[in-house]
Amino acid sequence: MIVTVTPNAALDLTYRVPVLTPHASHRVTDVTERAGGKGLNVARVLAALGHDVTVTGFVGGATGHALRAHLTRVPGITDGLYPVAGATRRTLAVVDTRTGDTTQLNEPGPTVTPAEWAGFLAAYEELLRGEDVRAVALCGSLPPGVPVGAYAVLIRAARAAAVPVLLDTSGEPLRRGVAARPDIVKPNADELAELTGAHEPSRATRDARRRGAHAVVASLGAEGLLALTPEGTWRARPPGPIRGNPTGAGDSAVAGLLSGLVRQLPWPDRLSNAVALSAATVAAPVAGEFDAAVYEDVLPKVTVTGAEPPTQ
Repeated sequence: MIVTVTPNAALDLTYRVPVLTPHASHRVTDVTERAGGKGLNVARVLAALGHDVTVTGFVGGATGHALRAHLTRVPGITDGLYPVAGATRRTLAVVDTRTGDTTQLNEPGPTVTPAEWAGFLAAYEELLRGEDVRAVALCGSLPPGVPVGAYAVLIRAARAAAVPVLLDTSGEPLRRGVAARPDIVKPNADELAELTGAHEPSRATRDARRRGAHAVVASLGAEGLLALTPEGTWRARPPGPIRGNPTGAGDSAVAGLLSGLVRQLPWPDRLSNAVALSAATVAAPVAGEFDAAVYEDVLPKVTVTGAEPPTQ
């Protein structure tokens, strides 16, 4: 089983319009609603790949009730969300179907009390004690009230339980989380630059790894992934650009990395799967899904270059 943690889960709404024009009224041609937030997107992709996944994080209010109802319809996902008094946030994605560009509006999330944080932490540690837990992913932003060092606490708990942990967040939670030595950290180029102050990806990934991450996998958008690991350094590139909605592409890359981790695949194969899943998500209509035909087409065409470190 894989556990994904989404502290700031959301009810995702996706609107599709023929053309998005500022200061104008729009006729929406299609509306999609589903359980969202980075860790829930990761979980949905993992479940589609055949993994058993338990999702946790905070959930509350009518929005949270709707989110949990959506989860019951996803095979392979177990709801381990922790209830709070505040209401789960909503996110709104507006997709311009002419260009494929997406405009995203994200609410801040519920305010979590100290007692709710303590209760969640106890429930999380109980999950980690399960004999079948093979990996944990910590994903996304923190809602108001949760300590900025929360991910560092969750990483140390996973390490104490000997469960591999992947971190995918940004800003100060990323900075503090990296120092707790996660097994994998997966920032995008902007998050990596903010963390390290370096805008050149190779230099920035080296700096991030020196800060404590066991392995750093940087998402470079349409350019693919750059991975710096104890086993070597690799660049994984898709065969070409994919037109569509990029929302959730990074989450699918995380799912590919986790799937490869629990299947004990070598790093080049993990990266190929992550890049192909990311591309296939761009081709899908909403985050947390991937186009299976695009995935099968792209996977053998991903180019992975690099080398293992020299033997001592």
